[in-house]
Amino acid sequence: MTDHSETRWLDDCEQQIWRTFMSASIELQAHLDRQLRVDAGMPVAYYEILVMLSETPERALRMSRLAELCNSSRSRLSHAVAAMEKSGWVSRCAIEGDRRGAVARLTDAGYEALRQAAPGHVTEVRETLFEALTEEQLRALGEIAAALKARLKERGCSRYGRGENC
Repeated sequence: MTDHSETRWLDDCEQQIWRTFMSASIELQAHLDRQLRVDAGMPVAYYEILVMLSETPERALRMSRLAELCNSSRSRLSHAVAAMEKSGWVSRCAIEGDRRGAVARLTDAGYEALRQAAPGHVTEVRETLFEALTEEQLRALGEIAAALKARLKERGCSRYGRGENC
């Protein structure tokens, strides 16, 4: 348990930055999710799963690894993959000799759904994020995102000791 008696509270400027950052992150994710649902009939979470599977040589990944790559819990990923199986986009099969392990595989129909969804999604990302920022801001955003990701990995591994990357 953390001792809160010496908490360093956010000052007004930090509080404003924090709230703006959180609001922008949430709004961007929701905007991209709406775009994919309307244009491609899938939520952004399904799109990310399809992308991850499409980027592997066999278009297949162990479910546990796929969950890590998608920053998802195993149960949430399992639910999404089950729904995508019903659409015919993904198939799931057990791993021989591993009663708990399973592999998710991108089907031809799933690859086609991704191929159809990608142009509109990429256009929306470009117009919403990249065209809103200058080259200098984009460079800074890349550096900021990398620093945050490294810090989160460090804090997560040191505090919780979980994940393949620890």
